[in-house]
Amino acid sequence: MTIAPFLNGGGRAAEMIRARDWSNHPLGPPDRWPDALCSALSLVVNSPESMILCWGPELWFFFNEAYFPLLGPRLDWAMGERFDRVWADGLEQAMPIIEAAYAGNSPRYVDVPWKLDTDRGAADTWWSFSYSRILDRQGDIAGLFIFTNETTARVLSDAALKRSQAELTTALDDLRQLNRTLELRVDQRTAERNLLASIVETTDSVVNVIDIDYNWMAINRAGIDAFEAVFGVQPKVGDNLLDLIADQPEQQAAVRAAWDPALAGEEYTTAAEFGDPSRGNERRAYEMKFNAVRDGQGRQVGAFQFVTDVTERRRGEAALLEAQDALRQAQKMEAMGQLTGGVAHDFNNLLTPILGSLDLLQRRGNLSAREARLVDGALQSAERARTLVHRLLAFARRQPLQSGPVDLVALVGGMSDLIASTAGSPVAVRVAIAADLPPALADANQLEMAILNLCVNARDAMPDGGTLTIAADCPDAGATAAAGVAPGRYVRLSVIDTGTGMDAETAARAIEPFFSTKGIGRGTGLGLSMVHGLALQLGGTMAIVSAPGRGTRIDLWLPVSGDVVRAADAGEDDPAEDPAFRGRALVVDDEALVRMTTADMLQSLGYEVVEADGATEAEQILAQRRFDLVVTDHLMPGRTGVWLARAIHDRYPGLPVLIVSGYADIDGLAPDLPRLTKPFREAELARAIAALAGTPTDR
Repeated sequence: MTIAPFLNGGGRAAEMIRARDWSNHPLGPPDRWPDALCSALSLVVNSPESMILCWGPELWFFFNEAYFPLLGPRLDWAMGERFDRVWADGLEQAMPIIEAAYAGNSPRYVDVPWKLDTDRGAADTWWSFSYSRILDRQGDIAGLFIFTNETTARVLSDAALKRSQAELTTALDDLRQLNRTLELRVDQRTAERNLLASIVETTDSVVNVIDIDYNWMAINRAGIDAFEAVFGVQPKVGDNLLDLIADQPEQQAAVRAAWDPALAGEEYTTAAEFGDPSRGNERRAYEMKFNAVRDGQGRQVGAFQFVTDVTERRRGEAALLEAQDALRQAQKMEAMGQLTGGVAHDFNNLLTPILGSLDLLQRRGNLSAREARLVDGALQSAERARTLVHRLLAFARRQPLQSGPVDLVALVGGMSDLIASTAGSPVAVRVAIAADLPPALADANQLEMAILNLCVNARDAMPDGGTLTIAADCPDAGATAAAGVAPGRYVRLSVIDTGTGMDAETAARAIEPFFSTKGIGRGTGLGLSMVHGLALQLGGTMAIVSAPGRGTRIDLWLPVSGDVVRAADAGEDDPAEDPAFRGRALVVDDEALVRMTTADMLQSLGYEVVEADGATEAEQILAQRRFDLVVTDHLMPGRTGVWLARAIHDRYPGLPVLIVSGYADIDGLAPDLPRLTKPFREAELARAIAALAGTPTDR
């Protein structure tokens, strides 16, 4: 035999009531409960909306499954307990509302702040709710009905229903007359209907009831407002749902698809969007729960629908997903940047003795022809490895830049032969740079590499030949604003080809690291990433304009420099072939091979060299001997090269210090400290020493 059949269909809430031992409870076992309590409780546990029933003077607490999340840690023991025990933490706020309900004053409370311990833990929440008293046959208060919705994330509706109990009773009488299936109810059934009327009137959810022929049997105020907003017409009881929107065939088909299964006897929950903005109507998203409506003999006479507007929630979820995607992308790029820095540091330390030793062997000559070819091939591979590291650092925006004013006319002119040979004979190279163009703020070496990368990409996009144009101008403020860079003056350097071009999807991915359309073995996929990273690091940007069959234009926006371009010093490309003694140099590096290679280069440049494996040993040596130059690694165990440089400048003013960085985190390298990036060759070391400011110390 089923326990408490009036709870049938009540889900987990009904099971909790059946599972409780009521023998010692003041209400007694469920089979002795009054009919009014059973009817009200049946309605509560079967409702898809969040509902509470408090019964008797003690306000014994009952709730349905939709209310579970609100209870948090109280869920396991709250069913059938006193209200003042269940909500002890909110009793002070609740009592005035309960007393008002007892007095017959049952206003609707909208967006009320309340601190509750829910399934998400203690938190500030906001709620829309109503407390309604339940009267017995004698007019005495039998209990309270509480309908509640959490409106923290959204407000389900702007208007509350204010229809009186008498108006809804009349509407339900009309419903009875339309269907001719409802009989005159006894007083107990009338009380149940009045209770149902109170629930429907105070809910923010849309409630629709239609018969088998799509005629409205009942609709609440929220339903009328929602239908008018979405379909542009105001419905009323007796209207035909499909006829009202016959002039909107697409919307009519969507409505029929939503209702047909319910009118066929199914009970289900679904979601859909309705509304045609082209007609001036709102487009809204709804979650809908459908149930069949049956008469006293169990025959289906229609269907009813509870509807929740989830438009704002969906928009919020979409915005959250977009923000999460952006955050994941940013985290991925940051992680790749950090990884790049660490790899570059270790790789440059490995390359420094390789490149330096090969360079020394090549410079000293007396090699056989075969040995010279081997050394030259190894040098080319080492240079390619160095270029790859520079590209990685440029992509990560972490390469150490030595920015200054760059004359683009001179820079591109000096690269003309290299660009022409790179492009090949089928490609015509054209340069269009204004002679009065102001200098750009850039790292000349890195910019040359970027231009060469863009020219290689342009050449590969023109397998059958074409025109490669390198242009530069100084756009006006309007063009600068359209480019999305910060306000200011910029030089726009453009590399334009007449090649195959890219579609929008390919152009959007072109700057992704390791993305390439050239196939395996024909590119690293870092070229455009490097150029883009360089432009951003210099304070500018890069833009791609391309279309299939119409070629590609890459624009580099570089800030205009306020300084004048310095003329290159004559003879700075190579060290002296037969150097005289220049003095004593201290080389500080924790990597023995790097230290040894640097020492060999300095000896080749005319220095007597002393080596130290760290800042501590270097301090001890400096205290004992006189030096004319200190070359120190940046990152070393213990004290860094920056610390050592500062200490030398304080204790031995005038002693020049050159910091060598294989890169890891270069933030500690102040711009006033001269720096040389690993790996380097002898000529680069010589130029860096020549550029050092200050004069040798007298000690």
